Amino acid sequence: MIIALIGNIYQTEKSKYLEEIIQYFLSMGDTIIAEEQFLTFIADNLSIDTSHIAPFSSTQFTADLCISIGGDGTFLKAAALVEHKNIPILGINTGHLGFLADISPNDINNDLRAIHEQNFTVEQRSVIEARNDNRLISIHPYALNEVAVMKHDNSSLIHIEAYVDGALLNNYAADGVIVTTPTGSTGYSLSVGGPILAPMSGTLCLSPIASHSLNTRPVVIPDNVEIMLKIESRTSNFLLSIDGRSESFPCSNNIYIRKAPYKISVVRIGYKSFYDTLKKKLAWGKRGE
Repeated sequence: MIIALIGNIYQTEKSKYLEEIIQYFLSMGDTIIAEEQFLTFIADNLSIDTSHIAPFSSTQFTADLCISIGGDGTFLKAAALVEHKNIPILGINTGHLGFLADISPNDINNDLRAIHEQNFTVEQRSVIEARNDNRLISIHPYALNEVAVMKHDNSSLIHIEAYVDGALLNNYAADGVIVTTPTGSTGYSLSVGGPILAPMSGTLCLSPIASHSLNTRPVVIPDNVEIMLKIESRTSNFLLSIDGRSESFPCSNNIYIRKAPYKISVVRIGYKSFYDTLKKKLAWGKRGE
């Protein structure tokens, strides 16, 4: 197999697990490649032999498996690099909460063995794309988690007209609106009161950010629709965030959001499920003392 490594370059103390990962795959006769910036980080900051690792840059690579080492932010970076290549991604969590990168470093030995024993499943996660008046957004138009339209830090609230397949849904007066996939429903959307969506549910959710109306609530809709957001702001501009990548736009631009033409393949080790992750990360199912 060809194994592609993508990792967090700010976690020197947590990257000790890297050597174990590298040595395991080399011992199995696999080829290892690493994202160029991450490989430089390994060579400069860790006492790990990188002579058997080839670098790759941007999206110009192919592999049988991509391993993300970090938190969910690193996993989103891996998803952006993998894009439409249909390379499955395994997330090893050296970050904090971790719903995407949900494998504990303490389980690395068993989980790496499970990869070679084919004891895993691959979930196809929906991706959404954002267009600026029907042109793909230049920063990177695809989101595994969410697309958010927000006010600038120094501006008052903004008004957002949200249309679903051309029909007006609501006129939000708020700090912004988040359009989230099921994968992203445990992220930013959850923090503003949005619901948790099952990964394979075929849905999207619109969640307002700090709405100025008590009647405004998150709305779950099927993912085969097109959402159009029309924005008004006193400063005549707004901030568009796509999985954390942000760009400023004038209010003359409408934002169109729809399902992307590809999905991201997420590796789940055989004995773990999304619901196991929920119970563990959110401490569900525990009786109060």
